[in-house]
Amino acid sequence: MLKIKKILISQPKPENGKSPYYDVAEKYNVKVDFRPFIKVEAMSSREFRDQKVNIADFSAVVFTSRTGADHFFRICEEMRVKLTENIKYFCTSEAIGFYLQKYVNFKKRKVYNSPSSKLADLFVLMNKHASENYLFVLSENNNEEIFALLKTAKFRYKTAFMYRSVSNEFTENEEFDYDMLIFFSPQGIVSLLKNFPNYQQGETYIGCLGATAAAAVRNAGFRVNLEVPNPQFSSLSMALDDFIKQNHKKR
Repeated sequence: MLKIKKILISQPKPENGKSPYYDVAEKYNVKVDFRPFIKVEAMSSREFRDQKVNIADFSAVVFTSRTGADHFFRICEEMRVKLTENIKYFCTSEAIGFYLQKYVNFKKRKVYNSPSSKLADLFVLMNKHASENYLFVLSENNNEEIFALLKTAKFRYKTAFMYRSVSNEFTENEEFDYDMLIFFSPQGIVSLLKNFPNYQQGETYIGCLGATAAAAVRNAGFRVNLEVPNPQFSSLSMALDDFIKQNHKKR
C-alpha cells in the first residue's frame, strides 16, 4: 500500500494562504500542492447576446457557484443591465449566498440558499416559489446534474451560459509525482488525459467531490478511492483527513 506523502488539489491556490487542506497537510506531515487542471474563461457579451436571453425578463437568478455570480454581474455591467431591487437570488449554498454581498445590498435583496447545499434541495425550495421566472447562470460545460433535475422542475426557467471551463496545460518540466489526486469536476479528468494521454493510475489514489466527477474518473478507467459526499462525510477536507489517517495507520 502506497503511503500518502504528496497530494495534488486540482483547485487554484487560496489567495489568503488559508485552507482546511493545509491544516490536513500539517497534521499528517504531507505536502499539498494546489494546481488546477482547468481554468475559467469568460464568455463575451456578444456570445451572451447570441443566446437571446434578456436578463430583465427574469424575476429570480440561480447561482451554483461564486464564479457564476462573478460572471453574471460582469455581464450585467458590460451590457448596462440595471437590476431591480425586487429580483431574488437562489444559491446552492450559504457560502454563495454570503458571497453575493460583494455585489448586492442584503438589506434590499432577497437571497435564498439550499438548506443542505444540495442542488436537489434547492429545487424543492424553488418549486415553492413557482410563480418566479428563473434564470440559471451556468458554465458552458458540466451541467449534467442540473439538466437532469430541470426535467422535474415545476417552475419557469431559462439557462444562460456566461463562462466556460477549459483545460489548463502543464509544462514539460512540471513534476507530476503525486500519491493522491483530488478532482472537483468531470472537466478535470478530461484535462488530466489531455495533459497526460498515457497516464496510468497504478497505486495513486484518486478522490472526488460529487457524483459526476466520480463517474468521469470511472468512465476513464480509473479507480475512485475517496468519493464525497458519502454516508460518513459531506466535507471533502474532513473525508481526506480521515482517509490519510487510515492510510498512515496501515503503514
